[in-house]
Parts: sequence; structure tokens; C-alpha cells
Amino acid sequence: MAATPLDKVRNYIADAKRVVALTGAGISTDSGIPDFRGPQGVWTKNPLAERMSDIRYYMADPQVRKLAWLSRLDSPAWKAKPNTGHLALVELEKRGKLHALITQNTDGLHVMSGIPQEKVIEVHGTMRRAMCMSCGWRDDIQVVIERVRAGEQDPGCHKCGGILKTDTISFGQALIPEVIDRAMEVAQECDVLLAIGSTLQVYPVAGAVPLAKRAGAKLVILNAQATQFDGIADVVLNTSIGEALPFLCAA
Repeated sequence: MAATPLDKVRNYIADAKRVVALTGAGISTDSGIPDFRGPQGVWTKNPLAERMSDIRYYMADPQVRKLAWLSRLDSPAWKAKPNTGHLALVELEKRGKLHALITQNTDGLHVMSGIPQEKVIEVHGTMRRAMCMSCGWRDDIQVVIERVRAGEQDPGCHKCGGILKTDTISFGQALIPEVIDRAMEVAQECDVLLAIGSTLQVYPVAGAVPLAKRAGAKLVILNAQATQFDGIADVVLNTSIGEALPFLCAA
């Protein structure tokens, strides 16, 4: 009997010494965190939400900042827990297979799941930390959330009075070169690249996919929708991440 696509991927992982996972918003939807561009995505349902993620509007318009802080009060991320997809990658790490995990997500669930912090490359930062755009002050986001709950609509930095935001990379904001460089390095070092729950539209991170392929890695894409790199993938799985990933990553 011919091997199924799922069996093929299990064999790729079994033979690999260095697996790199690249995850997008799709891995967190089972934790109750909506994606951005899907049919029920945050930006699909509320175009204004995309404006709140644009650094130009955020810095220039107090009303945009007020709406952003209001939306953070009840973010589903605060109650979210790692799901079976996140935990499957923990199993991969325990097997000694996971070389690194590149994530476009800012929800922090990979670190919460038990993946060592040093293996998680958060290319777009983390929403669990607040930062000052002027002096660089950083602290737990809940410190600022409590100020908003107490009535501050657009809280400023207590140290310098600067504008506060989540410690994430917004549209129009420069990525951190060292973080991107590391993501590209690990992509070229892996035997298997698992691209999970990402539309693979956002650069430069999406560039890690053809980079890994050119370096000789097996490319597996696990996503509900088609991506621009399906044509170069060794296996494409348009199936449930929460169901497929535990099967793929188990010993």
C-alpha cells in the first residue's frame, strides 16, 4: 500500500536530525485566538483593526491608540492555553528533533507550552510585554492593562511620558535584524521545514521557505488554505492542524 501524505511526513521527521517549524496564526485558532486573513479573521471582519496594527496610525492618532488599548482589555489571548498543535511541537522538542521554532505569532503560546525560550524565534515580538516607543522601557503588558482598566484610555510611559504599545512589530515598523538573521540561518540548517498555519504572505519571514528548500530541506506545508509555495512543497496538507500535528510529531 502506498504511503499516505501523513505517513510521508512522519518518515521525513523520523529521518531528520534538525526540524524547524514556522508557525502562523492558524496554529492558535484552536486556542480561541482568531487569525487575521481567514474568513473569520480579525482584519476580515473589522478593517479598522488593521489600522490599529499600523505604526503610522498608531503613533499619530490618539483615537487609534485608545481603540487599540480597549481591544487589548478583552483579548482572547489572556485566557488562551496552548492547544494540541502547540503541544505536538513540544513532543518534537522532547524527541531532540526540534532545531528551532520560528513564529509569526505574538501570543506567546509556544513558550507557555514548554518550548525552551532559546529555541523560539518570535519574529514579530510578543503581545505579553509592553514597551515605550521613546525610552525603550519594557514590562509585563498586564501592568499597563490594569491602568487602562482603571480609566486611562491612552496610557503614557511613567518614566518619560512616551507612547506605549505592545512589544510587537507593527506594519511600517522595522523588524529586528538579528532576529530575522537567526530565522534565516536556522531555515538553512534544517532537514525538514514544517510551515504550519501560515498564509506565507508576510516577508521577510516567508522567504525562509524557499531558502530552506534550496538548502536541501524537505518542505511540508500544513495550512487550511493554499499558499504561494505549495508548488515547491514535498507535501501539502490542507487539514486540521490540531488533528494532524500530534500524529506527525509523535514518536
